[in-house]
Amino acid sequence: MDQRNRGRGEGKGGEAASEVAEMDLLCNAYSNNSDDDDEQQQRQQQEPKRQRFSLPSSAPPKPDSTLPSSIPSPPIPGRYVSKRQRHRFDPLPSLPDPLPLPSSFTLTGSILDADIPHSILPLLKSKSKAHQNMNSVSDKLSVALDGHTKAVNAIHWSSTHAHLLASAGMDHTVCIWNVWSRDQKKACVLNFHNSAVKDVTWSPQGLFLLSCGYDCTSRLVDIEKGLETQVFREDQVVGAIKFNPDNSNLFLSGGSKGHIKLWDIRTGKVVHNYNRNLGPILDVEFTMNGKQFISSSDVSMSNASENSIIVWDISRQVPLSNQVYVEAYTCPCVRRHPFDSVFVAQSNGNYVAIFTATPPYRLNKYKRYESHAVSGFPIKCNFSLDGKILASGSSDGSIYLYGYQSSKVVKKIKAYDQACIDVAFHPVIPDVIASCSWDGSIAVFK
Repeated sequence: MDQRNRGRGEGKGGEAASEVAEMDLLCNAYSNNSDDDDEQQQRQQQEPKRQRFSLPSSAPPKPDSTLPSSIPSPPIPGRYVSKRQRHRFDPLPSLPDPLPLPSSFTLTGSILDADIPHSILPLLKSKSKAHQNMNSVSDKLSVALDGHTKAVNAIHWSSTHAHLLASAGMDHTVCIWNVWSRDQKKACVLNFHNSAVKDVTWSPQGLFLLSCGYDCTSRLVDIEKGLETQVFREDQVVGAIKFNPDNSNLFLSGGSKGHIKLWDIRTGKVVHNYNRNLGPILDVEFTMNGKQFISSSDVSMSNASENSIIVWDISRQVPLSNQVYVEAYTCPCVRRHPFDSVFVAQSNGNYVAIFTATPPYRLNKYKRYESHAVSGFPIKCNFSLDGKILASGSSDGSIYLYGYQSSKVVKKIKAYDQACIDVAFHPVIPDVIASCSWDGSIAVFK
C-alpha cells in the first residue's frame, strides 16, 4: 500500500513538473523581453529549478533602463552585443549643413556714376538729341552683360539715372546694371520674387523699381536702400506693368486671368478694375495724354479676335473700342509713338501693325513693319526718342531698325544666336540701344 501511494505521489509530482515546464515554454515564447535579457535567460536555464521558486532576495531591484544612466562602457571585444547596446555606441549620423538662403538684395557693385569713363559721363549729363542718322548706331557690340542663367523677358533704362539698366529674368531675379562701369557692371541683384519675373520698369520718381511675375505679385523696391517697400498681390500671374505718364503714383497691371488693375502706390490698393472676360493680358500701354490705355490679350482660345486689342477709358473703366484689330493673331507688345497720335502692336503674324490713337482707333491697312520674325516668342518693339525709328527684336536673334515713316528696314544688327526678346533705346544718348535674348544675354550697342 505504501508503495502504491508513493507511486501515486510521484505521478502527481511528475505531472506538476511537466505543467511547470510547459508554462515556462509559453512564457518564453510570448515574452516581450528585449535583447538585453538574453544573457539573464540563459543563466536562469542553467540554474537548478528549485531556485526559480526561491523566496525574493533582499537585493535591490534592477534599475529601470528607461531612466537616464551614466555613459556606458565600451563593449568587450568578442562578447555578444545586443541591438540596444549597438545603438548606444553607434555614432549619430552627421546632418548636412543647411544651404544658405539667397539674400533678397545683393549688392555686387555700385549704382553710382563715379566709375564711368570721362568719355561717357558728359553724354549722360547732356540733353538727348534727335537721331539724325541711324547709321550712327553701331552694329558692333559695345558692352556685354552676362549674369542671368535663363531667358531675359524685359529690359528698361532709368530716365533719372541713365547709366542704370534693369533686366527681368526667368531665373527669378531682377538685375541692375551699371552699364559703363569700369569695375563691376552688375550693380545689384534682386531676389524678392520666388518665381520667374515677367516685366520690369523704373519709376519716374527716381531709384524705385517695379517688377512683376509668376508669383502673382508686383513689387516696388527702393534700389538706393535695398529695401522692398510694397508688395501688390493678385490672384493671377502678373505679366505686364506700366506707370501712368502723368501720375507716377499710379500704375497698371495685367495678368493671366484677363484682369487689369490700376494701383495707387501711396495706399497700396486698387483704384479701378477693368474686366471684360478677356484672355491673359500680354501688354498694357498708356496713350500720350494718360487718360486712356491700350490692352493686348491672348484670344487664341476663342474666336473673339476683336478683343485682342482694346482701348479703355481710365476714369470710366469702360472700353472705348474693342474692334481695333480683328486679325487672328495675338500681339505680345503694344507701344505708343512719343509724339504722334498713333500706336503700334507687335503681331504674331511676323509684323508690327500701326493704329490711330484717337477715335475711331483704326488699323492702317496700307502700312506695316515686316522683315523680322516673331515665331511665338514674346518679342517687343520700341520707338526711338524722336520717334523716327522703330526697333524690334526677332526670333532669328537680330535687331531690326525701321524708318517710322517709310516702314522700311534701315539697319539689321545680328545680336544673338537665339531670339532677341526686347530692345530699348537709351533715354539720353541717341545712338545707344540695349537688347536682351532668350539665352539670358544682354547686349548694348553704341
